[in-house]
Amino acid sequence: MSEKHVGISRRGLLGSAVAVAGAAVTGGPAAAASGRAPASAGPPGTDAGAIGATAAPTGTEAARHGVHGQVPALWREFTRSPFTHPQIPYVGRAGFRAGATRFPRRPVVADVRDFGAVADDGVTDCAPAINRAIAAAGRAGGGTVLIPPGTFRVDDLIRVGHSNVVLRGAGSDRTKLYATRSLTELIGVYGSRYGGDKSSWSWAGGLIWLAPTARLDSLVAAVRAKAWPFEGWTGNRRDEWETLTTVAPATRGSWTVTVTDPRRLKAGRLVLLRLADDAGHTLLEHMAGGGPGPEAYYWDDKTKLTSYVPYEWPVRVSRVRGTKVTLERPLPLDIRPEWDPRLTTLVEPLTGSGVEGLTLEAVETPQPPHLLDKGYNGVVFQCAYDCWADDVVVRHVDNGFGLVAASACTLRRTRVAGRGSHHPYFCREGSHDNLVEDFTIEQRTVPAPANTQLHGINVEGLSSHNVWSRGDMRMGTFDSHRGMPFANVRTDITVDNNGRHGGDASAGPLFGARFTHWNIRDTNNRAGLVKIDGLAPYSATVGVNTCTEFDQIDVPDFTGDLRSRLELYGTTDVVRPRNLYEAQRDL
Repeated sequence: MSEKHVGISRRGLLGSAVAVAGAAVTGGPAAAASGRAPASAGPPGTDAGAIGATAAPTGTEAARHGVHGQVPALWREFTRSPFTHPQIPYVGRAGFRAGATRFPRRPVVADVRDFGAVADDGVTDCAPAINRAIAAAGRAGGGTVLIPPGTFRVDDLIRVGHSNVVLRGAGSDRTKLYATRSLTELIGVYGSRYGGDKSSWSWAGGLIWLAPTARLDSLVAAVRAKAWPFEGWTGNRRDEWETLTTVAPATRGSWTVTVTDPRRLKAGRLVLLRLADDAGHTLLEHMAGGGPGPEAYYWDDKTKLTSYVPYEWPVRVSRVRGTKVTLERPLPLDIRPEWDPRLTTLVEPLTGSGVEGLTLEAVETPQPPHLLDKGYNGVVFQCAYDCWADDVVVRHVDNGFGLVAASACTLRRTRVAGRGSHHPYFCREGSHDNLVEDFTIEQRTVPAPANTQLHGINVEGLSSHNVWSRGDMRMGTFDSHRGMPFANVRTDITVDNNGRHGGDASAGPLFGARFTHWNIRDTNNRAGLVKIDGLAPYSATVGVNTCTEFDQIDVPDFTGDLRSRLELYGTTDVVRPRNLYEAQRDL
């Protein structure tokens, strides 16, 4: 990757910001922007100014919304320091291949019918045939596995375990996989590593499971042995890694780091940045934004939260020159000596694989009581990097789409439908830099049984820099499930905010620093987890309509000034740019 792509054309980044926001506000070209602010402390070489457009829209944008577009001060500030802003995270490279708008079209190497799959007979278990076709594609080094139109019964889970393999149906309205059995039936009871009688199928595993073959085999073996595993990037016991090099101190937002020994690093290699905490929990304090509130917080009894540390962030190396290593994305946190910073190996990840154009429908059963899910789960990405789902529907599932130790993945045009789900979308166990866009959570088709729970778009477990964009949530909420996720963005979403968040007290704070909610249409006017200026430290709530506190009401985890920001409150679709992620990507 060239220097100009690594730095997003650093010399021109802020000038491009003028064009993006200027066009969004005025409906015309960037020339309509009325002036530029001086350049400031962006990355080296950044010399363009900040956006100066403040005029109301004059064309179809204003007519469509009946309002005047307004550019908040926060956006102007962000364009001056996009990688280090105190409230708004830089997420402009979230998703597959740093935000690519097209997915690869891999050549067809297998048709499931040639391996024994039969459509529409309602009797044949087609899972073995589909898995044989996927395995054949893996042996061929990758390619597309076709599932033609029709309904295919599957009595086992579908595994995509090889890189560069795409499972493609004829469209979500034409190809259906009808799943008859739960993960509890297929693999066994899955208890929680934190104790109690909870079922980990309430937040793990999918009937379409995209994970490296060796990793998935190790997880299944651990569940069957009742040795409840860690699920992340470094194995069941978090010990499958070795140090590549130690790293010198650096600041959040840096694209280049200095390493001690670059010999095992090369452009394109996927590595893991590993940051351990110290006895004073200064890493956790840093994730929460630092200052008096996090410093006064009592971390020692938050045993579930502290089990998530070290923080592990996968990233590709873009360039190595001497001891200078440039990364695919800017650093999500500072690098400090007291956190023993190092680049390490990780389990062999799944890369370049996807699932497209199909519906996964589970046999309709009542939604189970809270935390006792059987595992009629949808599509899950685990230890996956640069993978995707496109035009996929899940129906009658306990849990919909999952990102578990998954990074740089895109879920596009996905939909959760049917009898109601516990977690329609979940993002956990150190998942970073993912993009969920053009997503829908449909209204449930049957009333919720007693003692069940609905969350919505979930994020937890130190997961960071994930984006939910252009969503239609007809039920649910913005579920930050404790475990102190940080630096995540929800933007351009309509939500009937009727869900509730979960999370054990031992998992610590609901929010770390730099959560941003930008242009949110809250149709039932409930503030909880949408208007977060009173809850989340160093957060930004921008362009949210007027709402009030009722139902589940939270108090902030940190004392004192949260240093949160609230702008254009009480408006609907006024903020420009309308979509924070797209504006950052277009920079």
